[in-house]
Amino acid sequence: MDPTTDNAGKTGEQGDARASLEALRAEIAKAVVGQDPAVTGLVVALLCRGHVLLEGVPGVAKTLLVRALAAALELDTKRVQFTPDLMPSDVTGSLVYDARTAEFSFQPGPVFTNLLLADEINRTPPKTQSSLLEAMEERQVTVDGTPRPLPEPFLVAATQNPVEYEGTYPLPEAQLDRFLLKLTVPLPTRQDEIAVLTRHADGFNPRDLHAAGVRPVAGPAELDAARAAVAKTTVSPEITSYVVDICRATRESPSLTLGVSPRGATALLSTARAWAWLTGRDYVIPDDVKALALPTLRHRVQLRPEAEMEGVTADSVITAILTHVPVPR
Repeated sequence: MDPTTDNAGKTGEQGDARASLEALRAEIAKAVVGQDPAVTGLVVALLCRGHVLLEGVPGVAKTLLVRALAAALELDTKRVQFTPDLMPSDVTGSLVYDARTAEFSFQPGPVFTNLLLADEINRTPPKTQSSLLEAMEERQVTVDGTPRPLPEPFLVAATQNPVEYEGTYPLPEAQLDRFLLKLTVPLPTRQDEIAVLTRHADGFNPRDLHAAGVRPVAGPAELDAARAAVAKTTVSPEITSYVVDICRATRESPSLTLGVSPRGATALLSTARAWAWLTGRDYVIPDDVKALALPTLRHRVQLRPEAEMEGVTADSVITAILTHVPVPR
C-alpha cells in the first residue's frame, strides 16, 4: 500500500471522528437548551477516559444531559439515585444464591454500563461513595475476590447540589481527585428558559428522547478513532512546563491549604490535548491549557477558611494564577 494513501486515509478517519463528535452538540441541543460547556466537558472526559462531577441546582437538566449524550453516542446508560440507605452492593452488584443449582451467581449492579449517572452522590455515606473508587480508577469491580471488568467506554457522571448541605456527605479529597472534570451547570439565561418552556408547550417529553429527534451520530468506533488521534496530539516541552508551573503555583497560593497534585497536572495536560484536537489542531497551545484549567483543577484545591469567609472561590484563585504565570511564547 502507498504510505501517502495510508496517511491520507488515517487523516480522513480522524476528520470523520472529529465531525461526528462535533455533531453531538447539535444532536443534544434537540433535548437540552444551552449548557454547551457541559456538553463539551463530557465529550472531553470521554476522549480522556475520565469521569465528570456535575454541580448545579435541581432542575437544570443534568440527568437529561447525560441521557441525551448516551442516546447520541448509542451507549448504554443507567442511573442510580444515591440515598443515605444505599449499600455498596446496590451499585456494584452481589452474589445471589440460586436454589435450583445450589450455587451462588454474580448479579451485576448498575455500574456495569457505559455511562453511569450517579445522582446526588453526596447524599450517600462514604462507604457507598467509595464503592465507586475501584470502578472509576481500575475500571473493574471485585466481588468475593473476583475482579470483573467494566464495559468500554465507561464514564461516571456524578451530580451534586451546591446549595443544600443538610444530610449530605461531602466527597473526600481522594475521591474528588478521581474526577477528571468538575463542571458547573448554571441556570439558563432568560432566552434559553423561554426556549425550554416553548418546547414543553409544544409537547416535548424529556423521557422520550426518540420522539424529540435525538439520533445516534457517533459510536464506539468513532470514539476509539478520536482517542487514538488525541494520543498523537503533540505537546511541546514549553507547554509541559507551563502546566507544571500552573499546578505548582496552586501549592504556593496563600489562599489555599491544598494545591493541585501531580495527578491533577497530568489531568490538565490530557484535557488540553483533547480540547486541542476537538478544535482542529494536532498540537497544544497555551490557550488550550487555559480553556480547561478551571474545570480540571477547581475540585483539586482546598480554600483556607479565612479566604472562604472573605468570598474567595477556587475559580477566582485559579483565574488569578493563570493571569500571573508566564505564558510560553
